[in-house]
Amino acid sequence: MDEELLKAYCRSAYRVRLRTGGTAIIRIGEPLPVALRELANNRDWGFFTAWNPRSRPQSPATNRATQRRLLADLRADASLDIHPALGKGTDGWREPSFWIVGIAPDALERLGDRYGQNAWLVGHGAGAAELRLR
Repeated sequence: MDEELLKAYCRSAYRVRLRTGGTAIIRIGEPLPVALRELANNRDWGFFTAWNPRSRPQSPATNRATQRRLLADLRADASLDIHPALGKGTDGWREPSFWIVGIAPDALERLGDRYGQNAWLVGHGAGAAELRLR
């Protein structure tokens, strides 16, 4: 992976929309924000998008269609708690995403394969967010 792309992932803010309004920001290497800890409890979680596979820009229509397929895949598992989210870089990059509670790291890896993603975040409970690379 390109070193600049890796740096961009690490500098990004991974925003989760709160049901009470506002957002909580997940950052790589930092503990889960307090506002999300009760939701995560003692479960695995991930931050994932289907936008721009392999970090190659796609049309908005293609990205929206792929993201809808991802949401349908996630909703097929009733045990998952799915929250709207947004990955936001320091250079203007933005990708609608999902914060998914109850998803195992290996399930995220399968999604990474299916949707052609270079990277995603994983975590457990209140622990630190980790960047997983393809």
